Amino acid sequence: MMRRKRSWVRWVFILSFRLGVFFLLLSLLMVAPLRWVNPVTSMVIVERWFNGGDDFELRQEWLDWDELPKHAVLAVVTSEDQRFPEHQGFDLVSIRDALAERERGGQLRGASTLTQQVARNLYLWTGRSWVRKGLEAWFTVLLEALLPKHRILEIYMNIAEWGPNGVFGLEAAAQHHFNRSADRLIPYQSALLAATLPSPARYTPGQATPYMRERASWIIDQQRMLGGTAWLAPIEP
Repeated sequence: MMRRKRSWVRWVFILSFRLGVFFLLLSLLMVAPLRWVNPVTSMVIVERWFNGGDDFELRQEWLDWDELPKHAVLAVVTSEDQRFPEHQGFDLVSIRDALAERERGGQLRGASTLTQQVARNLYLWTGRSWVRKGLEAWFTVLLEALLPKHRILEIYMNIAEWGPNGVFGLEAAAQHHFNRSADRLIPYQSALLAATLPSPARYTPGQATPYMRERASWIIDQQRMLGGTAWLAPIEP
């Protein structure tokens, strides 16, 4: 009986080890090529297509890093993740502040970094669960380890959802909301687009509400305080 038990435990250990190695190799194959190859799609796009049916029409045009207007990139970083150049995927300061606010009786606000959002949008389903959070953390670590910062930002700017029924990426957002290409956006329009994140379905930048105008003005002020687009220099290729 003891010998059978040991044999069973050994079998479980070997199987778990092999599954772990397989998952590691699969994860690396999913992330490492992104250093050079643009993602074909994302899980968010697939989910929107599946749920939208005939109403879904993907509008997405990839812009390489050199083609992205840097004031738009800065607006997004300013709005979503001001410690992006410094952290390694997780903003521990924001996480600590969010937990402290929760302990004081406030709502638990999000503290997701841009890298976490890329991991979530590319690889995972929407919804909340500990399994999903664990996978998000794992892919966040891999993205930060295998990709340079500017590449993570480039991917984010091209896969972020920026409107209903298939508007993904900055170029599609500029055309959909302002009827112009991304390279013709003025900084205030870029700030309005950034102000819609991470809830693009709730806001229409081309018909900005007082809240959105106030948020966009705050983003512009924050950019000035950070030093403008020169602040992005440390993450340039």
